[in-house]
Amino acid sequence: MSKIKYSPEQRAFLDELAGLWPLARGSLARVRKPCIRANCPACRQGRKHTALIFSFTAGGKRRCMYVPAELESPLRQALANGRLLERRLAELGEELIRRHRRQRS
Repeated sequence: MSKIKYSPEQRAFLDELAGLWPLARGSLARVRKPCIRANCPACRQGRKHTALIFSFTAGGKRRCMYVPAELESPLRQALANGRLLERRLAELGEELIRRHRRQRS
């Protein structure tokens, strides 16, 4: 099995990427929804129950999933990391074009 040789620039990016785990793309929303119990006092009074919803795109369609309370913090971190990665990728694209223009001149 051959080892891949990375340039110092590629190695720096891979190291940066490894530090961004976990990663996710989407959004979180806290919503109030009625429960399934027929005689729930909270729902009867219109207060409903809070829930956390993760929205994301899969196969070109918008999807939603309920998020367990214990997963809220890691998911928020993954979303922040995902936004950081998207910004970094845009910067890398811009830098690629600028470098090409400098070398062409």
